[in-house]
Amino acid sequence: MSDHAGHRERLRKKFLLGDIDSLEDHEILELSLFYAIPRKNTNEISHNLLNEFGSIPAIFDAPISALKQVKGIGESAAVFIKLICSLTRIYHERKYNPDKKCLSVEEISELLVRKFIGRCEEAVAIVLLDAKGKILFDGVINKGSVNGVDLYVRKMIELVTLYRASSLIIAHNHPSGIAVPSPEDLKSTERIYNLFRSMSVSLLDHIIVADGDYISLRQTFPEFFEDIICE
Repeated sequence: MSDHAGHRERLRKKFLLGDIDSLEDHEILELSLFYAIPRKNTNEISHNLLNEFGSIPAIFDAPISALKQVKGIGESAAVFIKLICSLTRIYHERKYNPDKKCLSVEEISELLVRKFIGRCEEAVAIVLLDAKGKILFDGVINKGSVNGVDLYVRKMIELVTLYRASSLIIAHNHPSGIAVPSPEDLKSTERIYNLFRSMSVSLLDHIIVADGDYISLRQTFPEFFEDIICE
């Protein structure tokens, strides 16, 4: 066995014996990249990634175009990195069973926050609930700029009508900012609240997500929101 192959095997055994908690950050990346870059020194590449982006979350949040600028990272490796991040999001989204119980607003907000894991573009997500507080629909309804309020509000109306929802929670992210509502966020929240109130549909919360953090406008501006009803 060559030194290169021997090093890879030792790192695999270290993971198997101690799980991921036994590995340093560069070793986690190195081991992951074994499966995308079979014939190169992924130790050096993992250090290149950390030197460029600073942390594992920043690496997985980076766009493919930025990842490809790192020495040793081609398109296949960049896609592999983004795939890991996307799979993490799907895992968190689908692990729970929404049919088991009526979730609280806080639990649904946590569900929505997970939908932004690894997203480097703006997006809007919603959860629709029936009169008993059971989830009817949850998903991302808009990607790209969220400045076009009319576009995603129309989509919300379509889905609320389709599912005959009684209430909804909305969320969007600030990919390069902080979890603080802008004046435009507050205006759009008031508009959405009034629109759905006229349809006898309750807005339960508006979540703003940024850099692993989030803020609930329900807690800051409770006058815009109503309570969830569980039966």
